[in-house]
Amino acid sequence: MPRPLDCGLKGLCPRCGAKTLFAGWTRFAERCHACGLDYAAFNVGDGPAAFLTLILGALVVVGAVTLELTLGPPLWVQLLIWAPVTLAGVVLSLRLAKGWLIALEYRNAAREGRLKQ
Repeated sequence: MPRPLDCGLKGLCPRCGAKTLFAGWTRFAERCHACGLDYAAFNVGDGPAAFLTLILGALVVVGAVTLELTLGPPLWVQLLIWAPVTLAGVVLSLRLAKGWLIALEYRNAAREGRLKQ
């Protein structure tokens, strides 16, 4: 069984370790082609997206303001730097977080909460 961090970094299946977790940049595959694990049964949700976007947004703003106050580059330079940094940061961090969370759900056998009746 691969480590949860490796599942996020390399897109590994949390059960068998095959590189089948993602069907796109941040979209999960429907199931593992090697062992048949159904990825649709897991619910990572949108929490990582909101949380990581806020953190990355704060880092980009601090970087842009610092660059502006120290060097004062033209606006096109700021756009040339920060647009790709933001896009790459969101996609890569989201991929990492989603893979890590699905691996933790699998490892801990997490399921939706139910009230006892």
